Amino acid sequence: HVQLVESGGGLVQAGGSLRLSCAASGLTFTDYAMGWFRQAPGKEREFVAAISWAGSIQFYADSVKGRFTISRVNAKNTVYLQMNSLKPEDTAVYYCAADYRGRAVVDASAYMYWGQGTQVTVSS
Repeated sequence: HVQLVESGGGLVQAGGSLRLSCAASGLTFTDYAMGWFRQAPGKEREFVAAISWAGSIQFYADSVKGRFTISRVNAKNTVYLQMNSLKPEDTAVYYCAADYRGRAVVDASAYMYWGQGTQVTVSS
């Protein structure tokens, strides 16, 4: 069965960096665009970044543009989210998701598979 497993979350001070990883199994990775979403306490899940199956197209939320970078290594069935210049408002549970034959869309409902999430906490 399909599994998406996130890792790399943790506690970091404002201005610091983290790199999240999402390892996929049970699917043909190159059939999927991949996305990162996040959900803070009391808030709705929001789009963070997405990448096309070949990695040639990326989209970012305005709130993270210039600070976060999404990438993927298809040979490793893994997608990454490099997060720099972190702010307290980036604190959330971060989820990766897979969109079958998608084109790096921002709509969460388009994504077929989801990971369990990893907590990112940014202290001020």
